[in-house]
Order: sequence, then C-alpha cells, then structure tokens
Amino acid sequence: MTSSPGTAYPHLFQPLELGRLTLRNRVVMGSMHTGFDDHPWDIGKLAAFYAERARGGVGLIVTGGFSPNKRGWLKPFGAEMTSRLQATRHQQVTGAVHEEGGAIALQVLHAGRYGYSPFNVSASNRKSPITPFRPGRLSTRAVDRTASDFARSVALAQKAGYDAVEIMGSEGYLINQFLAARTNDRTDAWGGTAEKRMRFPVEIVRRSRELVGDDFPIVYRISLIDLVEDGQTWDEVVELAHRLEEAGVTVLNTGIGWHEARVPTIITQVPRAAWREYSGRLKAEVSVPVCASNRINTPELAEDILAAGQADLVSMARPLLADPEFAAKAEAGRADEINTCIACNQACLDHAFSNKPVSCLVNPRAGRETTLLLGPTRRRATVAVVGAGPAGLAAATSAAERGFSVTLFEKAPEIGGQFRLAMAVPGKEDFADTLRYYARRLEVLGVDLRLGTEATEDVLSSYDEVVLATGVAPRVPAIPGIESLRVLRYDEVLSGAKVPGRRVAVIGAGGIGVDVSVWLTHSPETHDQWMAHWGVGDPSLHRGGLTEPKAREVKREVTLIQRKTTPIGIGLGKTSGWAHRAVLKQSGVRLVSGATYDRVEDLENGVALHVTVDGEPQAVEVDHVVVCAGQESVRGLAGPGRHVIGGADVAAELDAKRAIRQATELVAAL
Repeated sequence: MTSSPGTAYPHLFQPLELGRLTLRNRVVMGSMHTGFDDHPWDIGKLAAFYAERARGGVGLIVTGGFSPNKRGWLKPFGAEMTSRLQATRHQQVTGAVHEEGGAIALQVLHAGRYGYSPFNVSASNRKSPITPFRPGRLSTRAVDRTASDFARSVALAQKAGYDAVEIMGSEGYLINQFLAARTNDRTDAWGGTAEKRMRFPVEIVRRSRELVGDDFPIVYRISLIDLVEDGQTWDEVVELAHRLEEAGVTVLNTGIGWHEARVPTIITQVPRAAWREYSGRLKAEVSVPVCASNRINTPELAEDILAAGQADLVSMARPLLADPEFAAKAEAGRADEINTCIACNQACLDHAFSNKPVSCLVNPRAGRETTLLLGPTRRRATVAVVGAGPAGLAAATSAAERGFSVTLFEKAPEIGGQFRLAMAVPGKEDFADTLRYYARRLEVLGVDLRLGTEATEDVLSSYDEVVLATGVAPRVPAIPGIESLRVLRYDEVLSGAKVPGRRVAVIGAGGIGVDVSVWLTHSPETHDQWMAHWGVGDPSLHRGGLTEPKAREVKREVTLIQRKTTPIGIGLGKTSGWAHRAVLKQSGVRLVSGATYDRVEDLENGVALHVTVDGEPQAVEVDHVVVCAGQESVRGLAGPGRHVIGGADVAAELDAKRAIRQATELVAAL
C-alpha cells in the first residue's frame, strides 16, 4: 500500500476501490440504530444525521439495520426496506450524504429471535434470553423465501441510491442463529451440519449478487468469535468466509460476540482494539478487504491496525457519534481536537435498547442535528462560567463557539471536577480523553481560563450572563462515629489523597460505590489477562471462543453495603451494568443490601461498621470505611438571573450525560 503524502495517517487516508465505488479513506462509520430509522416522518432527521458525518470526512457510512420483511422487525413497526415507496423515501438520505461527498451503505438486518415482537421467527423455536417472546420456527419454504427477501431489500437499497449494502450476519441476529448449533437444530437443507447451516447466508449473498450486478459492493458482517456456548469454530468461520467470497461478497466486516454473550465487547472496560488479532487472522485467509471493529476510537489506533496488516478498513460507530468531524480533523493534523468516544454507552446503546433516540454523552448534538443548534450569536455579550467540570466545560466551549466572550473560573489547579475522579476508576481511563479534548477546545476558542481562581460576587457582577457549574460535594451521612479518621470520602480515595488498607467497607452502592469497589479490588492487568478473566480463549481451540475464566488477583477485601433492599447495581447502565456487576463478583466483593447504619467504632487496629440487616446486628471489622453516600449541590453563588447547571442544579450520581446536555441546551438558548 502506498502512502498519501502530508498526513500522519497514510494508511487510514488511502482511497480504496470496492467495485464501482471508490472510498476516499478507510474510515467506516459502523452501523448503529438511531431511533430515526423506524418512522417515515423522521427521515429528514436521519438524513441530517448522516450528512453531518459525511461532511466530516468519513469514507463509508453504514446505516442502522433495516429488516427484509415484517417477521424480521427489531420491534413492532420497526425499520424495514421492503417496498419501492420506502426506497424512494430513502433517496432523501442518500442524496444528503452524496451532496457532502460521502458514501453510504444500507444494512439489511433480520432480528430473528432477537425481535421484540410476538411474530419473530428463527431457525428453531429456542427462546432468546434477552427478549420475552419465543420465536416461531421457520419452515423449509419460509427459509428460502427469507433469503429472497434479503436479496430484494439489497436491490431496493440500490434503487434508493445507496452506494453499497451490508448484510448483517453477526451479533446473534437471524443469520448468526442459522450458523450456530445452539440455535439451529434443523435437520432439513438448512441445518444438521456446519455446511448446511452456512447455506442460508451464502444463498442470501448469491441471490443479492444476481439482482444488483457484479460491481455493486456487498459488505457482509461476519461473526469472528461468537462468545456463546455452541457457537461457531474458527474453521467454520473461515470456511464461511471462503464461501461468501465465492458467492460475491466485496468486503467482510467483522463482528464480535452475540448480544446475549456474557463477555463485554465494546464497553469502556474492554481494552482498546481488544479484538484486532481476529480481524488480522481473517485477513490472512481471504482475498477480499476486511474491516476491523470494536473499541477502536482514535486515528492512531486505526492507523496502527492498518499498518500492521490486520485490516483494510476500520469501523468506528460511536466515535462518529462523539465527533462527526473525526476523519477531517485527523487528516488535517488536528487529531488533538477530536472529541473521543469514551465507550460509556449511556446515551447511545442504552438509549437504543430503551427505545429512545440515540445521542452521545460527550456530544449531545448527536441525533439532534436539526434541533440543537449552536449558530453564531448576534449579541455582543460576556459570559462567566464558574466551575470547570463537565457542565462548565461544555457551557464554556459552546458559548465560545457561538461567539460570546467567555471566562471560565475554576478554583482547583486543573479542569475536570468529578470527571477527574471518574477517570481514575479502572476501565474508565478513556475519560481522560474528554478532558484532553476540552482543554484543547478552550485553547482553540480563546476562552479565558482562570485556574486556581475562586469566583466572587464582585467579579461576577460585571458579566452579562453567569453560568454556575459549581458541581457537588460528597455527602457524609449522620452516622454516630462517622468522624473517625478511618472513615474516608470517595473523592479522597480516588484522588489518591488517602490510601485505604487491605480490608474496606464501602457505604453506598450506587454507581460511585460500585466504581470505588472496582478501584479498591483492582490489580493491573494485561490485555491477555483481561481476556483470561472473562474466559475468552483461542477460537481455533475453543468453540465460540469460550473457555474457563481465570480468577482475578484481588488487591483488597471489600464489603459493599447499601440501604436499599434491591439488588446491588440494578440501576447501572442497561447495556453495561451487568458487566460491572460481574466484575464485583469476579473480585469477591461481598454485597450487603437492606442495611441500617448504626455506628462506627474505632478499634485498636481498625474500625468496626455496625449495621443491622434483616433485624440482625452485624459488625463489619475493616481497616477503613469509604463513604459513597451521594452528593450535595454546591450553589452558594446562585441568585436571580443566574443559570445553574449540572451537579449544582441536581446532585444525582455524577450524571455527566445530563450535565453536558443541559449546558449545551442552555447556551443554544442564550
């Protein structure tokens, strides 16, 4: 591969020919459901969403999944591509992308047993653990019709002006359900052997190719490693890839794990580019281009994967939510200005799986391109922002983008506020990139940043607008003996100001309590150790890539206690909470619910936290107690005409998603 001159990422910004389509670079915006896919009245929002990413320089956009028939809906009346009318309507999307010089592919996805509908169908009638409805078993003829339905959707996408299609054969959706013995117990022509299980995707590709001609790009999303019991072997994955090549696939995009897998694959605790080895293995086996995916969020990482010969393209879905200009900034030598995806899932996948429009914690304009506008202001006004946590940083940069003269006051010696504590938690190191982004953005926009400076009434009185983002202070509950020197606050622990001993009790089991418990028990681990802890093995040796998990090396003994009687961690993120709870279990954290805190008693070599659980008094003897009992808003400067945002407005579990969104909305309305 020859290098493009004048770029720090020569492989990433090398054009690539795919049939009749030439991509301007190797950056692929991977498929993601937006919430605008399902309703015709949202087509304009969908067009604006993708147009902004095309304007930002991405090489190829892949849409959210559109079903080839009604039995394949993800939810009732969900997105589908089944008629000429729908194809015509989608010309608004393809036209908007093409106007910005971009290319876009429609993803065709049949949910199978993952469909949230009583009408869903699959290779067998085995129920999914993540949906309430048992699927109907497709008849032999219905399987054949479904393969043709896929091909018809591909042809309709071509008529709609899409530059390519992606056939979704990964993540545990219908095609994956045909490929794995765990969900395919058929004995007809579509099952019974690995070769027969492969027939369904091969027929889909073959029939699609017949309808669209030789030069229309067909991308197939292949499951490299299923991470479920009775998944595919590596030899079966490679054999399928060869058969798909013969059937006419142009590109093999890669998927990791089924949605029901009990191994995290994309959340923030997953090491960056954790799965690149597998795309490299596949690339060595096939002649068509291969696309790497999952937890790749910087141009440096993408370039390294391409330079190492592990892929020909790199798929990044959430990073293009976080920053639509990801590609343009990288190509222009402005990578330090990229708003990096932190893989938190809070506003993207958590929203998608809760039937809400998708957005982004670090970029609340994502999904709101037509409504949340930060256009130039006509006012010549000065704005003071007090507090440089997430809310204050978002307010200051948004106001400066609009053309206001902005001064940002922060009494601490550095920006970040509570976010700086969050990035100390193992698995949340990426949060540091958000502060790097804001620091650079303040510099580029010329915001007057005053660190180590406490705002006063006299100073603030001279500004036209005052935004208070003064954040929160840890709440210390009124428990007798809580003033003991062996009782620490969570901010003291996460900042490194105080170091707990070997045995620790944590008061409060919300998100902060869980994070602190992870911090307390965590020992540094390599990429291979992370894989071993989650039971990920070599797929050429272990079917589905699963093996026996290796025990974690635990740094401390932790007891995590809460007043609530509900299971600990039940309120964590919809798509990531299960993994955080699993880490607590792997780390041997003792969980106590329904506790009443009675008192703290100093001992000769430690401290005893006295609690009552189910009417029985208990004494938890430890070296230290760490308090994670919530926060209180800091709002001493609040007054008439002043805007209060973030934690200063509502102290609730350090909600950065709400804080950044609220700040951006406020500034848009100034």
